[in-house]
Amino acid sequence: MPAAAQPRAQPAAPAAPAAPAAPAEHAAPAEHAAPAAARQTSQDEYTRYELLAPDTASFKIDYEVTAATPGATRYWNPIRKGSVASDEAVFDVMTGASLKFEQVSGAAARAHGLDNPDLESDYIEVHLARPVPPDGGQARIRIIKTYKDAKSYSRQGDAIVFDRPLGIRRNTVVLPAGYQLTECNVPSQVLTEPDGRIRISFMNQLPGTAALIVKARPGAPTGDAAKPRPVTTARSWEPPPPQGPTERERLSERAHQDRDIVYFLQPPESGAFFLYHDYTESREGVDKYLNVVRTGSKVSRPSGKILDTGEALKAEIITGAQLKARGITTDGEPVAPDQEVVVTHFAPIKKGQSARLRLSETYTAPQSYHLDGDELVFDRSFGRPRNAVVLPRGWYLTWLSIPATVRQTPDGLTRIDFVNGRPDAIAVLIKARRLAAR
Repeated sequence: MPAAAQPRAQPAAPAAPAAPAAPAEHAAPAEHAAPAAARQTSQDEYTRYELLAPDTASFKIDYEVTAATPGATRYWNPIRKGSVASDEAVFDVMTGASLKFEQVSGAAARAHGLDNPDLESDYIEVHLARPVPPDGGQARIRIIKTYKDAKSYSRQGDAIVFDRPLGIRRNTVVLPAGYQLTECNVPSQVLTEPDGRIRISFMNQLPGTAALIVKARPGAPTGDAAKPRPVTTARSWEPPPPQGPTERERLSERAHQDRDIVYFLQPPESGAFFLYHDYTESREGVDKYLNVVRTGSKVSRPSGKILDTGEALKAEIITGAQLKARGITTDGEPVAPDQEVVVTHFAPIKKGQSARLRLSETYTAPQSYHLDGDELVFDRSFGRPRNAVVLPRGWYLTWLSIPATVRQTPDGLTRIDFVNGRPDAIAVLIKARRLAAR
């Protein structure tokens, strides 16, 4: 499967590097001839591996990916060499509808528009429900398949071993019923499925593939005896309890959370930064998103759109008092009467469907972002798993409190990406200085 790529950036910062083309079987009919080849890009990849009965050497793969090449009408997903694929199905995540697909050879994929495919590999060629919209648009798809691969999944005595290099950054492995986890070499969350099976989940922050090895043995209960007790809203006894996350929040799967936030710092004298956050809304009947503005921040120029279709959305700024007067609730989050809230409106979500939203605002927050002498200072806590900060033009990074990856965007700006697999917030402190005049 291809490596992840990030969304196309909003003003002043472009997208992360595109993902390489993915490798799938039989040539498609001639009428499917595609336009000139274009480099395939993707993002927000997540894979779930369910290990089936050990003697089958098989595992079910549930792969979520977003096609991000503007105008693309197809997406190619590789069938890994050495694996035998079966029980394939593809769905459009926005509507839940099935998508047409074929298994094609690398040569056929190239003929249909894939740039530089592996001619010795086979591909699942997916026909997208709609062309990928321009300006950061997306086509979210879900590919389900079963692989038989004795090299990746085997027995060792009474133990089972799942030994597979994973190029996707966000992954989950679910053990068969009745198996206990005994070894895992990649730092991971350990969670429990509703039916009692053990789930191992992680986000790979390092370059290259994660050389995952998971080992398990029988001995765990099955059936009703294995089902977990419901998680609660209780908070840790560790001080200070009022600020700590709930048990439900602490035991949620971080790798599958799909919110991306990118901050574009404006000249530090302004104390302002533009940001966008992408998230998926899938709750039936929900027709608005509420962004409660942090105390100490002033918001302006809100906007929104549905990335699946490119549709622009109505966004407005109201106060907590106006929110209360309209009878709009905030899922328990307290809002002061004079506190600002950005409300973005969209059509109610239908059952079984979802919308991928991009919500954009400009914040002025001198406490978080300011000039201290000749140093730029950005001091802000991030609670989400994935955040990025882009420095303004003409500034270089000098201090960074939380480990992150640093790279140059195509137009020469410094971008800092944070991945936090823990359920607590990270206190990010960034300092930068002006580049010397040339």
